[in-house]
Parts: sequence; structure tokens; C-alpha cells
Amino acid sequence: MSYLTGGKTETNLPNQSEVVLCQDLNGRLDGVGSAVVCDYTCHNDGQSVEVSQLCTRDSDGISGLNADPAAITKSAKHESDMTLEDMYNARYNFDEDDDDSDWEPSEKQIEVLKWFCVNCTMINVEDVGNCEVCGEHRESGILSHGFFASPYLPLEDVNQDELPVTEDSEDSCKQSSLSSSTAVGFDERMLLHTEVVMKSHPHPERPDRLRTIAASLATAGIFPGKCYPIPAREITREELQMVHSEENIEAVDNTKRMHASYFTPDTYANEHSACAARLAAGLCADLASAIYSGRVKNGFALVRPPGHHAGVKQAMGFCLHNNAAIAASAAQAAGAKKVLIVDWDVHHGNGTQEIFERSKSVLYISLHRHEGGRFYPGTGAADEVGSMGAEGYCVNIPWSRGGVSDNDYIFAFEQVVLPIALDFNPDLTIISAGFDAARGDPLGCCDVTPAGYASMTQMLSALSGGKLLVILEGGYNLRSISSSATAVIKVLLGESPTIDIENTVPSKAGLRSVLDVLKIQMNFWPTLEANFTKLHSEWGPYAFQDTREQSKKRRRTGLPIWWRWGRKRLLYRILSKQLRTKSSCNFSC
Repeated sequence: MSYLTGGKTETNLPNQSEVVLCQDLNGRLDGVGSAVVCDYTCHNDGQSVEVSQLCTRDSDGISGLNADPAAITKSAKHESDMTLEDMYNARYNFDEDDDDSDWEPSEKQIEVLKWFCVNCTMINVEDVGNCEVCGEHRESGILSHGFFASPYLPLEDVNQDELPVTEDSEDSCKQSSLSSSTAVGFDERMLLHTEVVMKSHPHPERPDRLRTIAASLATAGIFPGKCYPIPAREITREELQMVHSEENIEAVDNTKRMHASYFTPDTYANEHSACAARLAAGLCADLASAIYSGRVKNGFALVRPPGHHAGVKQAMGFCLHNNAAIAASAAQAAGAKKVLIVDWDVHHGNGTQEIFERSKSVLYISLHRHEGGRFYPGTGAADEVGSMGAEGYCVNIPWSRGGVSDNDYIFAFEQVVLPIALDFNPDLTIISAGFDAARGDPLGCCDVTPAGYASMTQMLSALSGGKLLVILEGGYNLRSISSSATAVIKVLLGESPTIDIENTVPSKAGLRSVLDVLKIQMNFWPTLEANFTKLHSEWGPYAFQDTREQSKKRRRTGLPIWWRWGRKRLLYRILSKQLRTKSSCNFSC
């Protein structure tokens, strides 16, 4: 683990005097003489602003583009060798050409102000009022009212009459039986986990993710109001040891003595991160115990940092401790014999799979974008099924491309997830609910809607006698993540989703993925054989036509270690540029 020390910046703000070099954003400067570009980043009421100062000089000056390189080198060397005393003593020895007392300056300073979109973090120029990528207004009220705020108007112009009219439900959770209520776990101290020194863009896993979901729930009168709050506590070391090694526990704990540190190039920490990770894990453990024991009906863990990439030893992929694994362990400690974890985050939960790949008491099912191992983290192929006698207890449904939609997910649920889950018959169901497969997310580039997430939640609520825990994982478009999380919590409260799931027709790529999984998993779950036979006879020729060349491209290859550790944020940088030229994310990345 590498550490960054020095500086006395505020905990939740980048160093305001930090000079950031962003050559990739400035581009080439042709035909304007010499140029010096200095980018400064600062924060104004939580809004990141980047100021680029472009100083140009006439091309016939010594620093012009056409100047003699030798002259430039000689001049630069001469000035760098002279001290202030030398310059003072030689003040009368300068050439007359150097006397510029009567010179009218032709140098011009051009300031190009840039701002980062609060919704998707993409960079925009000053004279643009709405984000060129997602359309969000620069001064949007999304942090105050969540997704209910108009994306096209500033906060001051939000019409309060257009916001939801909520009933006086302040004591509604107290009036109803606690055992029939929905619990929500949240603690503001988790907002202190943030990247101290901002790089060229704000980090996608940022505190505003929780702020926006909390604002949406408050505006809708859901929480506080209709849900029961679970008090937060830090997870104990003994509880962590049930899932993680001493190496992981010590590495995370050591960050509280560091101003800023990184586990991997995309996984940051500051002095508050260890506390935030322990609070998140503690909330998930207590929610799992309360749901299994019947003290509450179901629950939603509004937590960060996320957890499903954190393995036995390694913190990675924005994740420090594995919250879902800790929740499953807590449920088993409370008496649960079998726990089901369904992970619909767009990235494979490699950490969760590693922790439980030899266990038959925890069934792990993941639906994720894979692309033959080319999508982060590269794991989660259909033939990764578990090991050491637990084959079949890891079920991976890998998508071969981006752009997968509600139909693909619901089709996979109907054909694979629910049949296996019903056979397994879990005592508790946990959802690793990443919302980065949502429409508009800059990392996932898929097309799942809030109604799609609500439908999947309702289907899983039929398991375990309704004992269902939803744990927040990824999701980096604030409008998408807040609307999706709100839709899921409404289902936990008893509302029905608005989507019609009958006669769901998947995409050709989605159908191929499901058939591939059925062919493998029916060796461990015989109930899938009928589904495979029916689908293959009806759809097989259509699904697999003209795929020979594509299958060669999808062959898995060994991945270099730098790719695995740093590609999540690198992919975010690349996609941020691609999204500028795309009107939507419905394409194969």
C-alpha cells in the first residue's frame, strides 16, 4: 500500500492551492505563439471548479513558437543561473533590446473556467449551464431534493409545489409493529470517507452518493418517516476476523494515522476511512441479525465505502471491508443455516466469491458485465462455479457487452436466479445492490431502470419468508442511483413495481449468456435442465448464429496485475470521453 503524506488540507476537500496538470483536457495549442497552461482546482460550496489560465505571447517574441531553440535554451539557462544579487549588480549591463520600459504589452491572458457536474462528475466549460453529458444543471438541487429536483433548473428555481406531497408519517414506523417494519441503516460519519487530493476528476465513489439518496428518501417522506432507523456501531475485530485476514484488517486500520493513502490506484483512504468502513460493516451485520431474528421485516443498508470487491486479504475496487460477506456471517451467527447473496452490481463481486467459493452454506449469484474477462475486475466467468466440494454454489451470469436492459436482467432472474434460489431455500436473502448498471451511469453503460430494479427486488422478496436485506454497493450517477434506491425501498415497504414482466424478451447477447450459464449450472442444479432444453430448442439457432468469430474474440486471457488493480478508474476516465460523443449509453462498449 502506498501513502501520500504532506499538506494540511481539509479532510473532505482537495488542497485549494493544488496545481493539477491536465494536458489531456487542454489539447494542443496551435497558431497562438507560446503558451503556458496552469490548471487550478478549488471547491465552491461543494461544487468543484477548475480554472485554466492560458497565457499567450506574440510569435515573434523569444518564446514564440518560431523562436530559435538555441536562443530559448541559452536564455533559460542564463536566467536560471543568475541570483537576485547578480541581477541587481548587472542591472546596467543588459542589452538595449532587453529594455522594455516603453513596451506596450501584447500578452493576453485568457481564463477558461471549467466546472465538474455534480451528477456525473464530467468536466464542462464555464459558458455551459447544463452538463454536456447528462444534462444536469450546474447549480442543480439534486443534493437537496434528490432525483425529485429538476435536472434542468438551478436549486433556487425549484418549484416546491412540484415536489412530492408527503403525509405526516413522522411516527408511522412507531405506530406499526416493529416486526413488520422496514429498517434503514445510515450514519453521517460515513460521509467523511473521501479522496483528499482530487486528481483530474472527482472520484466517482464520493460522499454525494449517500447525500443524494438520503435527500430523495427525505423528500419522499420515506426516511425519516416510514422506515425504522438502525443505530450505527463499529464492527468488532472478532467479527471482521470471520471474513477477513489480519492483513486486510491491519491495512484498513492503519489508514486512520494517514492523511491520505491508497490501497490500489483507484481505492483511496483518509484518516476517517477506517471508521467509515467499520460503521458500514457494523450496520450491515446488525441489520442481518435483526431481519433474520424477526425484529424487523426487511432492511436497506445505506452505507459506504462499498464492499463486494474486498477479498480475504485485499482491499480494492473502492472497497475496504466486504459488507455483504460480514452480513452473511452475522446472520449465520444468529442461527441462519443458509444465506443467499444476489449481486446485481455491474462489476463482478470478486471479493464475495473468493470468501465463499468453498462454502455450501452461502450461495452467491452475480449478474455482471464481463466481456470475456475484459471488464473490471476480469473475474466472474460462467465456468467459475465454486471449488472444494462447493461446486454450483457460485453462479455467475456474465454479460458479453454493455447496454443490457431490464428485459435481460428479468429474463435471467426467471430462468436462472429464481429456480436455483428456490431449490436452495435460503433463511435470509442479501442483495449486493450496486446501481451502476442503471441507465446513465458513466462506468456501467447499461440500461436498467428504477422499475427494473424494483421488479428484481420484488421477485427476491418472495424468498426467505420475505427476510431481505439490501446493501448499497456501486452506482455513480447521482440521479440514477437515488431514483433506483428509492424504487427498491418502496418495494420493501410493500409497493408494487410499475413494470410488466410477462413475456420478457431478452437481447440476443443476453439470451446467449443465459443459455451458457444454464448449460453449466444444470450439472449442479437439475431443475435448470428443463429451462435449458426449452430455450435451446426455441431460441438456440437465433441466439448462436454468426458467433464463431465473436467467440474467438471472447476467449479469456491472462491479465497483467496493473490492469486488475487500476483499471476501474482508468475505465471511468476513458468512458467519460466516450460519453461526450454519445447521446445515450445503449451501445456495446
